[in-house]
Amino acid sequence: MLRAQLARLRRMTFGTSSERLASEIEQLELALEEYEADAASTDTRGSDSVARPERPTPVRALPPHLPRDEVVYEPATGTCACPSCGGTLRQLGADTDEMLDVVPISWRVVRNIRPKYSCRVCEAIVQAPAPPKPIARGKATFGTLAHVVVAKFDHHLPLYRQAEMMAAQGIEIDRSTLAGWAGQAAHLLDPIVTRIREEGLKAAKIHADDTPVKVLAPGSGKTATGRLWAYVVDDRASGAATPPLVWYRFTPNRAGIHPKRELATFTGFLQADAYAGFNGIYTGNSVFEVACWAHFRRELFERHKQQPTALTTDLLERIGQLYAIEAEIRGQPADVRRTTRQARSRPLITALRVALDDALRKLAPKSLMTKAIRYGTKRWDAFTRFLDDGRLEIDNNIAERAIRPIAIGRKNWLFAGSEAGGTRAAAIYSVIETAKMNGLEPQAYIADVIARIAADWPAARWDELLPWNWQSPNDQMLAKAA
Repeated sequence: MLRAQLARLRRMTFGTSSERLASEIEQLELALEEYEADAASTDTRGSDSVARPERPTPVRALPPHLPRDEVVYEPATGTCACPSCGGTLRQLGADTDEMLDVVPISWRVVRNIRPKYSCRVCEAIVQAPAPPKPIARGKATFGTLAHVVVAKFDHHLPLYRQAEMMAAQGIEIDRSTLAGWAGQAAHLLDPIVTRIREEGLKAAKIHADDTPVKVLAPGSGKTATGRLWAYVVDDRASGAATPPLVWYRFTPNRAGIHPKRELATFTGFLQADAYAGFNGIYTGNSVFEVACWAHFRRELFERHKQQPTALTTDLLERIGQLYAIEAEIRGQPADVRRTTRQARSRPLITALRVALDDALRKLAPKSLMTKAIRYGTKRWDAFTRFLDDGRLEIDNNIAERAIRPIAIGRKNWLFAGSEAGGTRAAAIYSVIETAKMNGLEPQAYIADVIARIAADWPAARWDELLPWNWQSPNDQMLAKAA
């Protein structure tokens, strides 16, 4: 067991993250060899025919929405006289070549001027009201706040790096000031986060997962381990038109009371891993567990990497057949998915269970392979529940994708400054990731939404600002023109 644990740690630290079987890699290599052979034979056939001049590989056109700066290169002698005979030149056309250029981020100062007028009759003073500001007496616009939070939580740039980049352009902003700007942005986004969560709890299916986050422990000089929980609603794989969303919650530990409290009003299907903290949610008949085949396969794959056997290869290939079926029906309506699963996946899973039970009778009771198999057999009802409902997924990869940005980001910003900072990060992640799931550019969306909220946007119209309902100012102008 110790040797197996050491091998697993070595693979996690130094090995590849791919979970492909060797047979799958060999098939890819064989396909590549066949492709290269076909290409070589094509070249051979082509050499027998008339030689053709080589054509350069065409370059895909650059995006048309980018601004164009034209630079005209005239002949050295000018446009009047021919360098050969001195005759008059006339233009025949022009060769155009486009290249992608970059301009460093530019900062500007917006000066708000409000002229004062006095009435010559009554001496009354008339002046336009002051425009809303994200921070009283602050020096940052709503666009600046959006830039700071998106740079940190979407582009994974810690605040100290942003401060260094600004200082390089002559703008000295302290990191604590940037933290205050991020906090104010999170505060203004609170209504949006609340509405996203309220809409998510109405769904029939939620994917959940969590990931550790280091948090500074004041006075101890050390860090504590908090958790960021992701709760995702995404039914696009079953052909649903409901908008996808995700909300995050920060907690100081991984106690099961936290997800239980978060999903206290939820009824439906919860797809998650086998963490024992979720068990309290499944008591009763209001929430049904849907297990994750990716986790089960990962347990078997770990044993396969340590010691490949005919049993591990057979079980992994059987699960691979299930995933092949899921790839075919992804995006189709729920009833079609259910019918296909009943006809094709259920017989495979029935045969898989027979193979698992047969293996358990032959393996040592305390072996690692036995432990891996029992991971699935103990939760067999939860693992097979997706067969009877086309809305459900075979695994919990939707939630794992939702926590991936956090895993990437914490490699850069390392830890949250406090529990309040963790809560703030959860709120901003909720808005950014939901906006991205609905095809929005997060910075433009956040800048517009916090500006409207600061301008006393009515609470009765919060839903108009949700990512799947939001219209940019340009879209609104086009809608009015139409």
